Amino acid sequence: MKYENLAKDIIDKVGGVENINSLTHCITRLRFKLKDENKADTAYLKNHDEIVTVMQSGGQYQIVIGNHVADVFDAINQVSNLDNINASQQHEKSTGNLFNRFIDLISGIFQPILGILAAAGMIKGFAALFLALGWVSEESGTYQILFAIGDALFYFFPIFLGFTAAKKFGSNHFIGMAIGAALVYPTLVNAMAMGAKGASTLFVNTPFEVQSSLSFLGLPIISMTYTSSVIPIIFAIYFASIVERKLKLIIPDMIKTFFVPFFTLLIIVPLTFLIIGPISSWIANWIGTGAINIYGLSPILAGLLLGAFWQIFVIFGLHWGLVAIMINNIATNGYDIINPLVFAASFAQTGIVLGIFLKTKNTKLKSLSLPAAISGTFGVTEPAIYGITLPRKKLFIYSCIISGIFGALIGLAGTKMYFMGGLGIFGYTTFIGENGLDSTFWLTIIATLSATLVGLIVGFFAHSDKNEEIEQSTASETHKTDNNLSNETAIHNNDSRPITLPTDYFILAPTSGELISLDKISDPVFASRAMGEGIAIKPSSTSIVAPFDAIVESLFPTGHAIGLKSNNGTEVLIHIGIDTVKLDGKGFEPLVKQGETVESGQPLITFDSNLIREASFDDTVMIVITNSKETKEIIIEDVEKVNLKDSLISVIY
Repeated sequence: MKYENLAKDIIDKVGGVENINSLTHCITRLRFKLKDENKADTAYLKNHDEIVTVMQSGGQYQIVIGNHVADVFDAINQVSNLDNINASQQHEKSTGNLFNRFIDLISGIFQPILGILAAAGMIKGFAALFLALGWVSEESGTYQILFAIGDALFYFFPIFLGFTAAKKFGSNHFIGMAIGAALVYPTLVNAMAMGAKGASTLFVNTPFEVQSSLSFLGLPIISMTYTSSVIPIIFAIYFASIVERKLKLIIPDMIKTFFVPFFTLLIIVPLTFLIIGPISSWIANWIGTGAINIYGLSPILAGLLLGAFWQIFVIFGLHWGLVAIMINNIATNGYDIINPLVFAASFAQTGIVLGIFLKTKNTKLKSLSLPAAISGTFGVTEPAIYGITLPRKKLFIYSCIISGIFGALIGLAGTKMYFMGGLGIFGYTTFIGENGLDSTFWLTIIATLSATLVGLIVGFFAHSDKNEEIEQSTASETHKTDNNLSNETAIHNNDSRPITLPTDYFILAPTSGELISLDKISDPVFASRAMGEGIAIKPSSTSIVAPFDAIVESLFPTGHAIGLKSNNGTEVLIHIGIDTVKLDGKGFEPLVKQGETVESGQPLITFDSNLIREASFDDTVMIVITNSKETKEIIIEDVEKVNLKDSLISVIY
């Protein structure tokens, strides 16, 4: 299996199968719900050659893989029993604030169908393009079959959402599908069509004036069409999940199999037609109308802001909230105005990367740039963002500015998206409406191609291989100066003659005590050097100080471990004791905060060795260079004991 080793590595570094509540994936990311994110080795995963980066957002632990994420997802399921975990724990409640829970809910419902949604949209788009070009007619069998393939998903959307929403809410998946199917049942759709024979009017002379052509047990059913709808089925499945759980508590086990779905359907389907459906449809309409009204205030400003910030939304997974509104807009209004405003973002990003590809002579950067640009052409920009532009902050900012400018121009053109479709160049067809290839279609193409061209020019002239070398060199030299050490440090041997050791960085002893090889540590993770090369100290002092000028990248809430990163990129984990996390913070007092900048020798943590030993824990302090793979050599001082701030480790790059 191609990705077996990567799959095993990921499972191990997220804390093992026992730390995983559920796992899903989107186009480029594995999306874990972990029981405890602190157990994940984020630093290791970020530095893995086959992983782009790691994001923690919306209550999810996201590992960005790239376009082959589906293969890695399958490999993880094959080397573990995650399929069973996903099935049994999918309804695990979201944690975090209300906004995080909302994003998690929306992404959990729409992610599983994103691929088929894009595929169906592409087919529908090509059918519209062929019709607009006169290659087929509406009466031709070719067009009708292509249109049916593309449109079926959207027409019967409540059935698909019934499945994914039931999965998210922890309900029976097939009950969800059955409820969705009832909403789009052709006989009911035709009977409730506006102006149907025998229809009566309800709520006359009010904002809620509607028609009713059917009744259930004498109660009038409001005539509404739920084909292609989004919000009604989500609300319906939410209430169905509550009813189903209540029924499971009161119905005997021997008849649960058929009586639970029997009563769930019998309660929820009529209730949806009578109450849930109309109320949620009104909510959907208000959301759609609100989006259009905001757009109407200033399409240019809307395009400028959404275009500029879209890539930032994608980084943190916040775009799912807007994706749901896009789909709802199409269902309620027949078109969406948000997607066109952010459509130029992937083209601006791709242009920047193409410019870098043409300019750079750095073999590694060039090899990364081309596949990232190709991926961006098809609308998948994570490889470009995480691998190329985001590490070079100015280039990422430039891409956002370009996206905002051309988003504003698309807003000025008044482009509309008529159905969800493919990404990147495959998204063009979604802008073909009843008027065919009108001016807004061509203006959108001109705007996006211009965004690509401007991005290419900016990327070409803004990138400099020489500047990158200077920046890296300056960071390294500055850090060495801060520690009062030069690149070639004179040391003395026994006959007092100076010798020169080429060293890029020195790590000072963060505490005093006796040195112990990692091989002798009882913790297999440290002993095997899975975390990286390093040394341990049996402490004779009760404080930990900064071994160099650094940023506190991570600080465990319990205070037993701290992660530091120097200006030149050296990453060090200082771990006080073995299994001391079980003390839940007792005996530890952090003196700094995560994200704080600290100076060499500054106190970081105080600890009570007596309390640790009395609780039957080992108080040995481990000092590990977690990015050891990036170094050429790590030299540990050949001494038995060290005092606070003594030279401890030399790192050669």
